[in-house]
Amino acid sequence: MIEVRNVTKTYGRGEGAFVALDDVSFEIPDGVSVAILGKSGSGKSTLMHIMSGLDSVTSGEIRINGENIFAKKQKEIDAFRSRQMSFIFQSFFVQGKESCYDNVGMPLEIAEVPASKRKELIMHALNSVELGEKAKSKAKDLSGGQKQRLAIARAIVNNPKILFADEPTGNLDTTTGGIIEDLLFSYNRDKNATLIVVTHDPELAEKCDMQIIIRDGRVQEIRDNTTAKGKI
Repeated sequence: MIEVRNVTKTYGRGEGAFVALDDVSFEIPDGVSVAILGKSGSGKSTLMHIMSGLDSVTSGEIRINGENIFAKKQKEIDAFRSRQMSFIFQSFFVQGKESCYDNVGMPLEIAEVPASKRKELIMHALNSVELGEKAKSKAKDLSGGQKQRLAIARAIVNNPKILFADEPTGNLDTTTGGIIEDLLFSYNRDKNATLIVVTHDPELAEKCDMQIIIRDGRVQEIRDNTTAKGKI
């Protein structure tokens, strides 16, 4: 379970201070899909960065499975994130000059997975997004949709329990975006992983088990459909 407890995030000081998040609290059960929904500037991406430990809180706590991640040292937070979490971003952030195989292998290198075990994991991830035949291709030669599928393969290669996706279909056409959504929700269901999607798209948000609506740094509404969808 992810618990967000009275989280406030302020940037700057004095008269120039900006409150990005203001006393935000909610809980996310394991294995559900969650949309953090809001307009640009509402604080939704800041919230994702704090929930994952990429950014710090001004006050409050983020508890994952009962542990306050900000009670850890930075190296411990980084190690926890590399073992438990992965990220998919709107702009893909794949390494264009590297092969698809090497792109997907990067998280395994960071996690110090033995080289003898990497090939099977990498090819399984590539095949799961239908890019197995592109293993040796340079990432720069892929289409936009293929680059996003590559980003998903890289994100899931180490079987994270929490998958963050920040506007994952924002740069894609409707058909390709639908394929990406199907891949994300399939991983959520098949691995019982928690999927947290940051979006301004209400149609994508409606497909999630929960919707957390953020406005001006505060939680405006939480819609919980987990019971209706048979989630625990």
